[in-house]
Amino acid sequence: MMALFRANVGPRLRKFVHCVGFSCIGGSIFLQILVFTDIITQGYFMAVEKNSFILTVEVILTFFALIYFLYVYQRFIRTF
Repeated sequence: MMALFRANVGPRLRKFVHCVGFSCIGGSIFLQILVFTDIITQGYFMAVEKNSFILTVEVILTFFALIYFLYVYQRFIRTF
């Protein structure tokens, strides 16, 4: 399946997917630092998202980041 994906994807689309993937992973790392900083300073972290569109986009980007991370990890492991 992945070989089929790699064969049909142009270089621009591949760069775009990598750019979005690394941005999602970088954003999640930044959010983790923010959460841990609040936990260290206040003892807890509480967040409430009332806008359903923003919540939906966050969930979609989270799943994309997870799938992208597994894809990059799999490619990395197969090189060794």
